Amino acid sequence: MKIAILGAGNAGCSVAADLSLKGHEVFLIKTSKSMHDQNFEHIFHNGGKISLLESGVRKDTKISLVTRDISKISQVELIIVYVQTNYHESLIRKIVPFLHQDQIILINPGYLSTAYFLKIDSNPNYILVEAESSFVDCRILLPGLVRVGFRNVRNPLGVFPNKRKAEAKECLKKVGYPFVYTDSVVEAGLHNPNLIVHTIGGIMSIPRIEKTNGNYYMYKEVFTPSVWKLLKALDNEKMDVLTALNLPRLSYPEACKFRNVLDDDKEADEVFRWYASLPVLTKGPKVVDSRFITEDVPQGLVLLESLGKYLKVSTPVTSSLIEIANACLERDFRKSGRSLERLGYENLARILEDGKNNKN
Repeated sequence: MKIAILGAGNAGCSVAADLSLKGHEVFLIKTSKSMHDQNFEHIFHNGGKISLLESGVRKDTKISLVTRDISKISQVELIIVYVQTNYHESLIRKIVPFLHQDQIILINPGYLSTAYFLKIDSNPNYILVEAESSFVDCRILLPGLVRVGFRNVRNPLGVFPNKRKAEAKECLKKVGYPFVYTDSVVEAGLHNPNLIVHTIGGIMSIPRIEKTNGNYYMYKEVFTPSVWKLLKALDNEKMDVLTALNLPRLSYPEACKFRNVLDDDKEADEVFRWYASLPVLTKGPKVVDSRFITEDVPQGLVLLESLGKYLKVSTPVTSSLIEIANACLERDFRKSGRSLERLGYENLARILEDGKNNKN
């Protein structure tokens, strides 16, 4: 299968390498020069060679094409977007001219970027898919070397339009990851775990980051019993929004458990503690001004707050966290945020209607 990966960061490189090892013809496409440029240049100048380190075993592979030429996406069946969500709208504007009806665009994670596609291309003839989180947890160790932490045992996806879901499933079956399907891309968008853990973890880590210069482990050290209560309060607001949208009320811990373990006997909170204790987790975040806040506050919390206002659902914790982030980083994340006004109310309505049709 021909697959293009847009974005050459941690997730993009690891999935590109993994898919290459699975036998797919992979194009790794760098869309900017903002991050991980040294790693990309190393892979490019070494003929696409990249290594995947997992459970102490190193596997070497070669990516078919390493390029900055976005137009190459016209040659593939599947495009996986692994670009920070702050840049989705501008990236979508660039790629839409090269898309055609035989393609699937999988956005990972989505945060309702399907609405951006509808805003830019009101009548798309391709299939849009949104994922909750990366299929493989990973980090670039050295240029050309990526370490895998763990793999999701299930990867929930939402498909738009739902009338093409069977077609999408048939194609995505070839990819080689354990995919399951939600009724709507809205569910996949709001169950992005970064909306909950990155924002709470990043904001509540601020003193720890500044005291230790990032020499700490967020998941292990920050989610104390009191911070866990804060997480649950934010998560309840997210579930209130899901309820108002007539979508299943699923908590962050339960969604995490569903993605990460097959053992139904485990308590959901216990699964998070297991994840937080993994030895492969990296330190940090290293700085306050990290994507844990600068991406997931404007793209996640601002979206949740906007949905709450539209649906008349109270979101005081969400709004308070935005205000704290604004004050600490001295900027207004709502100005650059992913609001319904920016996504388009009519586009959300169209996505929700498509989800209803799936249940009929």
